[in-house]
Amino acid sequence: MTTVVSKSAFKNRPLAYFRQVESGGDPVVVTDHGIPTVEIRRCRPAASSPLERLRGTVLRYEQPMEPVANEDWSVLR
Repeated sequence: MTTVVSKSAFKNRPLAYFRQVESGGDPVVVTDHGIPTVEIRRCRPAASSPLERLRGTVLRYEQPMEPVANEDWSVLR
């Protein structure tokens, strides 16, 4: 559940809020005069690159320099 705190309350105990986010995983929203301005949440792991997701998906790669006929393209069907 998201915790909402004012900027002045956050300034008094920032490390406590950081530990709360680290341990529980729930974000903390800091407000300025009742308006949400900052959200503190756990970092997500970096998404794998598109090339990493495609690694190992090529089944065969024979004669790559040979031209492809129009009827071989599934998009043109």
